[in-house]
Amino acid sequence: MAASSRSAREAKRRVQQMEAKRELRKEQDKRRKRDNVLAIGAGTAAVVVALVLQLTVFSSNPTEEEYAAAQAGLTSPSATPSASPSNADNIPKPETAAGQTFTGELKLNSGTLGVELDGTKAPQAAAVFKSLADQNFYAGLNCHRLTTAETFGVLQCGSKAGDGSSDPGYTWGPLENTPQDNKYPAGTIAVARSGGNAYGNGTQFFVVYKDTVIPADAAGGYTVVGKVTSGLDVVANIAAAGLKPGDNATDGAPAEPVTIDSFSLK
Repeated sequence: MAASSRSAREAKRRVQQMEAKRELRKEQDKRRKRDNVLAIGAGTAAVVVALVLQLTVFSSNPTEEEYAAAQAGLTSPSATPSASPSNADNIPKPETAAGQTFTGELKLNSGTLGVELDGTKAPQAAAVFKSLADQNFYAGLNCHRLTTAETFGVLQCGSKAGDGSSDPGYTWGPLENTPQDNKYPAGTIAVARSGGNAYGNGTQFFVVYKDTVIPADAAGGYTVVGKVTSGLDVVANIAAAGLKPGDNATDGAPAEPVTIDSFSLK
């Protein structure tokens, strides 16, 4: 693809992100700041902003100069080709999981889930989570986000800081095994990522506890890395207990803290 097309597309993405960020800042006193991976398809203004952001993390407000430069990039793309996305050296290679099936347990403080990861359909994702599990990375981390809307039921876990923020030093791609119909059946285990970025995957994942529809963004859908083979009722019970009081009635922290005791795969 021509360099100008890539540059224009990137500039357009930056403008959209900056516009979304400006709107988000206006709603900041009403909405909890966190790195969301998904957005609920409802008709309120706050949710529209969330759909645009699709979990994009902004570290600071864009300056007027940055905003103008991004807009200029839509009509004056650089002639220098952008570097192709690639994973850092600390990301395990997909070859370490390709063609393999990993089984194990995700032990929460409220119960145990049997899990299975598919290294055939999602070798890069399976390699990452097998590596993190082997390092005991998840022990002690929490599941910071729960959604309880009619067609959007997930429990999101794996933020190192415990607040939904991502680790900028551990991001990877590409997207793999994404549903073409935007439907994620109950029992799905999928990878959380930053919005509009096929290389914005990290350490977070979400467990779908009821049939869920998640709109794709500019980058696509969310990588389905595996499934729950037993114990899905544990997550359903967490959802039944509800959310901590907040501005959003169907999206927030679980009423009772959920922590990961261990995550093992073999």
